[in-house]
Amino acid sequence: MNTRIIMAVAGNELAQVVRSRDYLVPLGLLSLIFFVVIPFILLSVIGFGTDNETAEAIGVVIESLPQAAQDNVQGETPEAQAAFSLAVYLLAPIAIVVPLTVANAVGATAIVGERERGTGEFLAHSPATETELYIGKLIASLIPGYVATIGGFGLYALVVNYTSADELGGWFFPTTDWWILIFWVVPPFLAVALSVIVAISARVKSAAAAQQASQLITLPVILLAYGIASGLLFSSVTAALIIGALAWLAAVIGLARGTHAIDRERLVGVDT
Repeated sequence: MNTRIIMAVAGNELAQVVRSRDYLVPLGLLSLIFFVVIPFILLSVIGFGTDNETAEAIGVVIESLPQAAQDNVQGETPEAQAAFSLAVYLLAPIAIVVPLTVANAVGATAIVGERERGTGEFLAHSPATETELYIGKLIASLIPGYVATIGGFGLYALVVNYTSADELGGWFFPTTDWWILIFWVVPPFLAVALSVIVAISARVKSAAAAQQASQLITLPVILLAYGIASGLLFSSVTAALIIGALAWLAAVIGLARGTHAIDRERLVGVDT
């Protein structure tokens, strides 16, 4: 494989994404809502809650966690303990849901979009192999999702510490489990989903069909990742590392299978 060709394909796709407000504005708003607005509101409400109903709700939040998580909860007051539980455990799945949604929006039209824009023939007659085209498109879809992960993670950490640090004796987030989740577990889940989504984009006839099909693929992955992300924060570091390694293995297998999805005749509009 020619690395320069792969990066050229990925760079061209990313340039189109950057120029498209239809992608950037909704996805940017989505990230802000999940990583900033919702955590800020929930943590602020807990911080100011002092009545009996709020105290009872706080107790329910903590009691809903597994015993192992309850043992690790920090804070001297019920409000501080609830804030820690919410920030560290209950909101963790947003680190999976938002990146997958962002990546899906780009990957679903990565190949079929070339046909609809009339640029598929250029790619079909380019010196790039089908494998190079596939990997280039996959990289271009993966980058926005992971940029959303890193950027959102940073904003989320600021919100969590800003709203709860005083009650918990200083900045406490991110925890070790969150570092592992963001840098070891999230990337292979993104790769697994996108390896399938980009392959679907190469086979369907329209962008609308690609979006619908990719949503059917993404939803089970989101649900699986949601459960795993939550469970990993209740488990040991070793368990998180093992799950991440298995996810990387699945990503490699998905990539290997997906490299055969692109067909040059489909790129020029000839259905096979």
